[in-house]
Amino acid sequence: MSLVLENFTVDAGRRRLLRIEKLELPSTGLVAVIGPNGAGKSTLLKALAGVQRHGGSKALDQNWPAPERIGFMPQDFTVKAAMSVAECVLLGRRERLGWRITARERAEVAQMLEMLNLSHLADHRMDRLSGGQQQRVLLAQRLIRNPRLLILDEPTSALDLHHQLEVLDQLQRLAQTRLVLAALHDLTLAARYADQTVFLETGRLAVAGPTSQVLRSPCLDRAYHIASEILLDRDGGSVFVAHQARSPKC
Repeated sequence: MSLVLENFTVDAGRRRLLRIEKLELPSTGLVAVIGPNGAGKSTLLKALAGVQRHGGSKALDQNWPAPERIGFMPQDFTVKAAMSVAECVLLGRRERLGWRITARERAEVAQMLEMLNLSHLADHRMDRLSGGQQQRVLLAQRLIRNPRLLILDEPTSALDLHHQLEVLDQLQRLAQTRLVLAALHDLTLAARYADQTVFLETGRLAVAGPTSQVLRSPCLDRAYHIASEILLDRDGGSVFVAHQARSPKC
């Protein structure tokens, strides 16, 4: 079983934003989607999540999950509503909610908040949380749907170093039984956590495959217009170091 895209395109009027002739990924695991600004990362994720029209075909396990089995968290996530954290997470189950909230539903919310170390915020108002706290709550909201496919656009962008590692540790565990696609700017985090990496460049698929094969300096240097080096940390993991910016003409 696998995720397969064929002749996958996204257009805006006469302009083609994304074209992927063929992409095949395992049906489970954590997949990093990387590339420079404007490469098409958000476009790809929105199209897979069903919020942006696309051409071509997509399949996961020879089909495609129903909307309620897809958890999508976009890049822009600010919540201005005065609802509590627990209420916000509960909205992840909005398709199943009745007139009354059951004890079981409340227990599932509490369990999800505990899993992401958010229990102490359960009664806090969403509009009074920091950006990083909101981001973690909205991740909990998506996870309570028990999605077959989890699509996250920069899920660590507002998080401090501790919570970046904490969230990615959790996503790595969850990815053992589902497919998680996450756009990441930090290539060191991608190297540490992602099983597979999809590298986009100017709206096209540059390369995809095991992360250790994709994250190589020559390919990345050309696309990002940098001079870089890949080092090894104390545990033997890759650390991506960008030494200097280069002119796009180089």
